[in-house]
Amino acid sequence: MRRSSLLALALAPAVLFAQPAASDEVTEALEAALEAWSGGDVATAKSEAEWALAKIGEAEALGLAEYLPPAPEGWTRRDEDPQSAGAAMFGGGLMAAASYTGPGDAGTATVALAADSPMVAAMGTMFGNSAAMNSLGRAVRAGRHRAVITGDGELQALIGGRTLVTIAGRASEETKQALFSAIDLDALAAR
Repeated sequence: MRRSSLLALALAPAVLFAQPAASDEVTEALEAALEAWSGGDVATAKSEAEWALAKIGEAEALGLAEYLPPAPEGWTRRDEDPQSAGAAMFGGGLMAAASYTGPGDAGTATVALAADSPMVAAMGTMFGNSAAMNSLGRAVRAGRHRAVITGDGELQALIGGRTLVTIAGRASEETKQALFSAIDLDALAAR
């Protein structure tokens, strides 16, 4: 099989799942990668293919940010920059986060979503085991989705076996649970 055909096959999933907003940059980079590969320029082909994959990762991270909950009434929300492979502390994957500031002395909270990471996937066993969850803190629910409130007041949940939801900050436990419940958890689990 020709080298250009092999590269095209390797990159086909990336092309199929590219978000429209990034498609021009992705398409240009993939075409440049194929052209470089066909010309025997392996270094440029690799660089262009990596650029395309990074742009696809950015589009995926933006999609993950859509699951962040709206600010509770009277609160403000500030979105953090979504990240793709930059979620290094979770072994790669996607990350999206927003900070919430309440009125007066209501406190602050940060909702972080980390997805498609080997570290997050490894946590599945712990979150699937009630005894292990109870050792982390007190279990709570939002619909059919379970979470744990840790000893330091952080809410953690593994949704759909691939997205870790973490809600931290000085906000009350009730506010953290309300933020958790405001996430479309069923849609997040199905993504």
